[in-house]
Amino acid sequence: MKYSELANAGVHEQPVYEPGKPIETVAQEFGLDPARIAKLASNENPFGPSPAALVAAQAALRSAHLYPDGACSKLRKAIANERGVAEDAIIVGNGSNEIIELLGHAFLRPGLEVVMGAQAFIVYKLVTKLFGATPVEVPMQAYGHNLGAMRAAVTERTRLLFVASPNNPTGVANGEDELIELAESLPGHVIFCLDEAYAEYLERAPDLRAQISAGRKVFCLRTFSKIYGLGGFRVGYGYGDPEMVQLMQRVRQPFNVSSIAQTAAAAALGDHDFVESCRRANAVGRVQLLEGLEALGFTSVGGQANFVLSNVGNGQAFFRALQEQGLIVRPLGGYGMPEHVRITIGTEAENNRLLGAARAFKESGWFAGAGRS
Repeated sequence: MKYSELANAGVHEQPVYEPGKPIETVAQEFGLDPARIAKLASNENPFGPSPAALVAAQAALRSAHLYPDGACSKLRKAIANERGVAEDAIIVGNGSNEIIELLGHAFLRPGLEVVMGAQAFIVYKLVTKLFGATPVEVPMQAYGHNLGAMRAAVTERTRLLFVASPNNPTGVANGEDELIELAESLPGHVIFCLDEAYAEYLERAPDLRAQISAGRKVFCLRTFSKIYGLGGFRVGYGYGDPEMVQLMQRVRQPFNVSSIAQTAAAAALGDHDFVESCRRANAVGRVQLLEGLEALGFTSVGGQANFVLSNVGNGQAFFRALQEQGLIVRPLGGYGMPEHVRITIGTEAENNRLLGAARAFKESGWFAGAGRS
């Protein structure tokens, strides 16, 4: 028998996540110097990792022969102190992606539904389908989550409802009041999952801890991959009611987060000057990109995260053209937006390179209203 005949039926229908194209691949494909390539595709921090995290990680390497703390005790304590939640309300994962999958392990099965935005982080849909549940994709409103429509999509079969604020890949955030209103309106069989992956880029992030304390089924997700610059360490966390967290701990693999990642993340939490510096630089870069793209005639959304969304007429053509110049962006055909690209906000120099390449793309004749097919 073939492997395909031995595999579970759902495997054949499972979509595959497509990450941003690696620098090394683009360098080899186009004969470029990897040092000259700017990756503006995956919303990584262009200013690198937290310096405090690097120092801590280097020290932790001396104990790399030992298994990590399976409970992530020190990191959970650091998160509890930083976020003002109880340690037993926190679960740490191999990136927040793993925690989304743990939600599936604990709460999803065939016959259940998951409500999400139509242009929300695609992993919500992938995990839903992985466990045989049904994704219910609600149309977005002005590139943001339409919370009223999402509430209306809830049925007796709904188990999870995901909102990312700011949303990836559109960058638009929802206000605290409307998020609280949604949380308080949901029936008791629905878990409201608020993805706060880009929350540190907001001047003031929505705070739903009071709803958790009041017994609402709210679960929040955060990551160290964005503003802290630790994408390569793969570490994130979630927090909610301790009873819910204990259920998720039961389906978590032992030693799921390396000791190096745990140590680096704990140090990054206290690196407030670095975080504030990145936030300020990101705000300046957002204006630089947004104004530059608009001046070129590309309708763009600045959003409130560390990327901009731009209608370049033909996202795939733009993606290919910029690779030739050593710039990697993210086409969004997989999100149902073939005319758009997502561009990570880079350094001032990287943003200038991007705008120069965008100008060349437009002058090449590819961009003309809706662009070529």
